[in-house]
Amino acid sequence: MAKFILRRFLLLLLTMFLVSVAVFLITESSPGNVARNVLGAFVTPEQEASFLAQMGLDTPIYLRYLHWLGGSDWHASQKVGLQLKRVTTEQGFVEWWAVREDEVLVRWELQGEDLIGEAKSADGTINEYEDNEKWRTTAEGQAIFWGVDNQNHAVKWVKGTDRKVWTFVMGTGWMETTGGPVRYIPLKKGFIRGDPGVSLRTGRPVAKSLYIRVRNSMVLAGIAFVLVMPLALLLGMLAGLKEGSLRDRVLSIGGMVFTVTPEFATGIFLILIVGVWLGLVPGATVFGEKAPWERPDMLVLPVLTLTLIELGYVLRITRASMVEVMKSPYIRTAFLKGLPYWRIVFKHAIRNALMAPITVIMLHVNWLMGGIVIVEVVFGYPGLGKYLLESALFKDINALEAGAMVLVIIAVGTQLLADIIYTFLNPRIRYT
Repeated sequence: MAKFILRRFLLLLLTMFLVSVAVFLITESSPGNVARNVLGAFVTPEQEASFLAQMGLDTPIYLRYLHWLGGSDWHASQKVGLQLKRVTTEQGFVEWWAVREDEVLVRWELQGEDLIGEAKSADGTINEYEDNEKWRTTAEGQAIFWGVDNQNHAVKWVKGTDRKVWTFVMGTGWMETTGGPVRYIPLKKGFIRGDPGVSLRTGRPVAKSLYIRVRNSMVLAGIAFVLVMPLALLLGMLAGLKEGSLRDRVLSIGGMVFTVTPEFATGIFLILIVGVWLGLVPGATVFGEKAPWERPDMLVLPVLTLTLIELGYVLRITRASMVEVMKSPYIRTAFLKGLPYWRIVFKHAIRNALMAPITVIMLHVNWLMGGIVIVEVVFGYPGLGKYLLESALFKDINALEAGAMVLVIIAVGTQLLADIIYTFLNPRIRYT
């Protein structure tokens, strides 16, 4: 079993790598302009170029992928010549600083042609000082300097340039300044170290946004899973025990009706009937800063929609598996030996009949986490599926890559769990 788990872990790493490359290439080749998606259709070419440079989107594709995967701080540290450190403030903001030889945190800004250093002491106070001795003259006679700015970039300044830079400030708009950097390296630790970067759409760290969305989807998917799976297995086995009976017909047809009805139609019908006409629960999910479990009334309709959709599908798979098992020779032999009916069902039939449904159930765990985007959009539920949809529409590569990796981990992990459960359902299965 240990070797089997190790092989699955290596398969997980390979799958994650291939999926990350595929998502990166597909996003890069898809139509659309990131700057115009984020900033609006009336952005000027100069503003667009400034935005792409500040986001690091003007660098080669292979370098952007390596920075997303393993981080850019190692590359930036070589340019700056100092170790770089990420600090989280008491307010929860992330700041990058260079670490001087005396262990003091420092970063810089350019005022005219003067380099102004900002040194951060241990108590959090910041002292400014002139740091013009850091200018380095190149063979071409230019004075250049690599440092860390106050926008979490490693930047290259060239003395005497009159380069225009546009910075988008929330609530103010575009601010134009001169003497800006000629090159940017956005600082991040990389997905491997838990920092997939900043969302191009929202400007917030992807890791924090993704955590909230995954948590919300896990709440919704977990409640639906706990409700629908035992009920679907029970009804499917009851239908399969008496193939062709009235009970079998009613359960099979009812399950098919719920399965073939589109998710958005089921959700809208429930909103109209339960939310609007009867007024029992809200028809939308507006949590604000609250966690989903703080407003359980808003979870009723999304959970009910998922339950109806999943119930019919798993029910029919379980029924088909149960019918096949009940026709097996060893079941007929057990009947001929005179064993009690329910002993045959519980001891011999159910365990083997659950093999196929377990596979389907584990596959649907991944679907419940990321594939319920239609349900999340209908109810305005802030989950992982809706987050990935919005990120795809804006070509937000950092958010898309991180979300895809989460889904890969869930998919491979649930299949590993299914394989382990098989060994308990069927002792003849062994993994070596």
